[in-house]
Amino acid sequence: MRHWLFLLPVLMLVGGAHGEQAGVKRTRIVMLGTGTPNADPNRSGPAVAVIVDDSPYLIDCGPGVVRRAAAAFANLSPSLNVTKLSHIFVTHLHSDHTTGLADFIFTPWVLGRSKPVQAYGPPGLKHMVDHLHLAYTEDIEMRTLGLERANRKGYLLDVHEIQGGEIYADQRITVHAQQVNHGSWKHALAYKFQTPDGVIVISGDTAPSPSLLEFAKGCDVLVHEVYSAKQFARRPPRWQRYHASYHTSTTQLAAIAGKLKPKLLVLYHQLFWGASDESLLAEVRAAYAGKVVSANDLDVITLP
Repeated sequence: MRHWLFLLPVLMLVGGAHGEQAGVKRTRIVMLGTGTPNADPNRSGPAVAVIVDDSPYLIDCGPGVVRRAAAAFANLSPSLNVTKLSHIFVTHLHSDHTTGLADFIFTPWVLGRSKPVQAYGPPGLKHMVDHLHLAYTEDIEMRTLGLERANRKGYLLDVHEIQGGEIYADQRITVHAQQVNHGSWKHALAYKFQTPDGVIVISGDTAPSPSLLEFAKGCDVLVHEVYSAKQFARRPPRWQRYHASYHTSTTQLAAIAGKLKPKLLVLYHQLFWGASDESLLAEVRAAYAGKVVSANDLDVITLP
């Protein structure tokens, strides 16, 4: 069994020279959580950190996200000190992608975060955040008015509800969002990160979507959700209907990657249903010849 605390794999994929110094990559991807709604103790809920220089940008907030960031900080990446988690991009409001939001709001604040977080996501995100603040009213009062005398800003989120286009930029990174097809969800987003070393696209949850194909053209790394096509055939009919409408199979993803030709395809949010990383990769490789990895929690990826 894989144990995340002791087996911390690092995927160092050698590429060309980019960044401030030849041969030095400024960009890393840390897979903080690769899981699904299934309560797999080895896979926290969906969460990915794109790190440029010393600045982390978090995508999604599944359960366990702050503890995973702390583990990465201790073993892999000093940039993931939890008090530095100040930017988050939410793909959609499904519980497995947002159950860690209360932890993300309050734990880094308790540990010393002193500035409001910049939060980007679909319509409905502000409603969710406002109600989390309401739910923790007593905690906020005790920490700010009691003996802790905590600061009054570190638990706040400056929420930007977005639907697409360029939604954020600073001196390190530019972020675009694109609506994708996640079944009955009215708003579900993929994100594209333009970094000094190349382009990263993170699919979020999506069925095969023409909008994502157009959006991800030319990307260097495609981080994409997937389910096992082989194991799908054994699922009950109602779940087959659901997953076919909301998610992407290994066979479908192979076709998508074949069109996009990313330098690296990263599988996450894997629905195994009894498959393994190796068999999932075999399903993709049966129809796709490019470089592909099946991510686990705390994998670190540099751009090829």
